[in-house]
Amino acid sequence: MVYQVTTALAIYFVLWWVTLFVTLPFGVRSQHEDGEGAPGTDPGAPIMARMGRKLIWTTLISAAVFAVGASAYHAGYLSIERLSKLMGTPY
Repeated sequence: MVYQVTTALAIYFVLWWVTLFVTLPFGVRSQHEDGEGAPGTDPGAPIMARMGRKLIWTTLISAAVFAVGASAYHAGYLSIERLSKLMGTPY
């Protein structure tokens, strides 16, 4: 079984979103931590979210994880037969 382009894109899309949720909290400082803040705003609101950097890091990390997974799949480590035997379910 070979990856089809749409399957690979779907897997990468899901992996990218999971990675985004992992990288979101890194480097965020709240208004309360910095002692700054506009009146009427929540003290837990971030000062600078730096979403551009997070999107770039998310893309790089998810591409690396996807490449490792795809190479393991093509090497035969992630075949359906092997994974079902590992899980103890009949294929």
